[in-house]
Amino acid sequence: MVNRPNRLIHEKSPYLLQHAHNPVDWYPWCEEAFERARGENRPVFLSIGYSTCHWCHVMAHESFEDNEVAGLMNEAFVSIKVDREERPDLDHIYMTVCQMLTGSGGWPLTVIMTPDKRPFFAGTYIPKHTRFGRTGMIELIPRIQETWKLRYDMVMESADRIISVLRGIDKSEQGPDMDFSILERAYNELAGRFDEEYGGFSGAPKFPTPHNLFFMLRYWKRTRDHKALKIVEKTLQGMRSGGIYDHIGFGFHRYSTDREWLVPHFEKMLYDQALIAIAYLEAFQATGSREYADTAGEIFEYVLRDMTSPEGGFYSAEDADSEGEEGRFYVWTEEAVRATLGKDEADIICKVFNIEKGGNFSDEAQGNKTGANIFYLKDGLEGIAHVLKIPVTELQERISSARKSLFDAREKRVRPDKDDKILTDWNGLMIAAFAKGAQALGGQAYLGAAAKAAEFILNRLRGQDGRLFHRYRDRSAAITGNVDDYAFMVWGLIEIYEACFNPDYLKTALDLNRDMISLFWDDKEGGLFFTPEDGEKLVIRKRQVYDGAVPSANSVAMLNMLRLARLTGRIDLEERAAEIGRAFSATIGQMPSVYTQFMTAVDFAIGPSYEVVIAGRSDSNDTREMINALRRRFIPNMVTILRPVEEKEPGIDRLAGFIKDHVSIDDRATAYVCLNNSCRAPTTEIEKMLESLGIIK
Repeated sequence: MVNRPNRLIHEKSPYLLQHAHNPVDWYPWCEEAFERARGENRPVFLSIGYSTCHWCHVMAHESFEDNEVAGLMNEAFVSIKVDREERPDLDHIYMTVCQMLTGSGGWPLTVIMTPDKRPFFAGTYIPKHTRFGRTGMIELIPRIQETWKLRYDMVMESADRIISVLRGIDKSEQGPDMDFSILERAYNELAGRFDEEYGGFSGAPKFPTPHNLFFMLRYWKRTRDHKALKIVEKTLQGMRSGGIYDHIGFGFHRYSTDREWLVPHFEKMLYDQALIAIAYLEAFQATGSREYADTAGEIFEYVLRDMTSPEGGFYSAEDADSEGEEGRFYVWTEEAVRATLGKDEADIICKVFNIEKGGNFSDEAQGNKTGANIFYLKDGLEGIAHVLKIPVTELQERISSARKSLFDAREKRVRPDKDDKILTDWNGLMIAAFAKGAQALGGQAYLGAAAKAAEFILNRLRGQDGRLFHRYRDRSAAITGNVDDYAFMVWGLIEIYEACFNPDYLKTALDLNRDMISLFWDDKEGGLFFTPEDGEKLVIRKRQVYDGAVPSANSVAMLNMLRLARLTGRIDLEERAAEIGRAFSATIGQMPSVYTQFMTAVDFAIGPSYEVVIAGRSDSNDTREMINALRRRFIPNMVTILRPVEEKEPGIDRLAGFIKDHVSIDDRATAYVCLNNSCRAPTTEIEKMLESLGIIK
């Protein structure tokens, strides 16, 4: 292998740096690479992945670190390596091409294109040699090289057709405002896919997709259809019990390779922790079950311990692999469990978490037991406590003690690599989750984490002109912010405002929302583009609306604008939200269940929705009690404003002028409740406030 570093050695991305010593003559995405491709009339080999991607590692070790493959690549192509998390704009475009050409997608993403960035070949993982019908790199590269030389015109025609189809796919017809019927259709589609036995909405592989649960909770709240709540609870309980959850160190792995939530793909992503935590918090508010509150708290413990930088920003991900093997850090032999714990503790842990001498899962490829165990729960603790003839509380204490011992032992292992870049959009999601945690669970730690991360983003990833950058690493902020960065940060700032009522957060949310509209709005079709109007010119400027692993910016922005409109009384923001809805309603109407974050915005828009203004002393018990009475309950379509009467000219008055006349009655905390643009009489009684919200009748 050639040890001389290539051009990637100067990059900040951990993923690109992983390839900086490949014998492949890699370029980062840059004009220099395309100039060389044009000058030498070579096709461009584009490889897109991310640092914690297992199959990206496999292809790297098999091909990109191999001198034979690298020699062929260097002769045939100009090769470019891209971190999908740094450049989601490129990933969105070329992943769409891959799905269009092959019917599926994933990472590593392999695209071969013309020097003017038009693709003519796409795939995912490619082995070194052909096997099981999958063409290998050794055979593929000469074939493409020959086609490029001998059938150049055909390649150009194919690239033109692909771009033409790509532009057609991205077109979205405007439609009417959406109503309850589309919510009902989304619910029926999801309910039809629900796995009654294990929860979730698919077979293997099975992804958490928390925004499905956000929508289901809102549908239950609206209709009181208890099946919707059952679907949410079954899914959350299955996820928490399964191996997709890290029972030793907390946090969720990316997805389950099986239908039962047992065997995970072991990487941990920041956005999953954020969105899943929100789902458990909302389920806690809806049901009062401490199991959901405890799970959210454990996710937060993991993020604060392992995924938070000293400056307060949140890291991106942890790898699935360590010591060259997926899951090695997380799995246990029975012998290792017993060597770590005393006999009685080990007996209990092996029974509770189903630890077996021969291992409790089979190798995915061979179907054989590996001798390794994944911790998972099959039986409730009540039943196990009954068999052991001990109280449940004692069993819980013994599990907690043993878990700490296992955690300490595991920490001595070689850890998976951490992708320590800080992304604005994913931080926005985690800020929202911590702020919602502060509201639902109380405590200053969660609010402090949200506020510190927001301060970090606004100080380190926001330029003098107020615009956001996308990525921070190694003391460097770079890459022009995309629409997700703005929409997700606005979400986080709204949640912080409602957690602490500091109007500065609301002001910043409004400023970023204004900038987002200015930079990303589609004046012809409505909705938001992914890239800004002055961004790099790519083969297509896309609008994202599909709610995939993370929600789309259009879905999040629509709900943000509705909430900001109700918080400030600005009708223009509500109209802007309606324009987003109309821009995509025809597309969404084809299968609304794949746009579930968008459905939460529609649910808010069609109402009933509430504005609650509490006028009272910010440090008084009655004000806190009134606020907490709201936070303990699941009232998703509500915004809350505090008007601190101890201030002569409260700062919130400048942002929400309609509350200037909201005063406390008899120097007591007073709630002003408005429902669907109709206001109720103010009250100092919590029960009457809740009655106005339809909670106590």
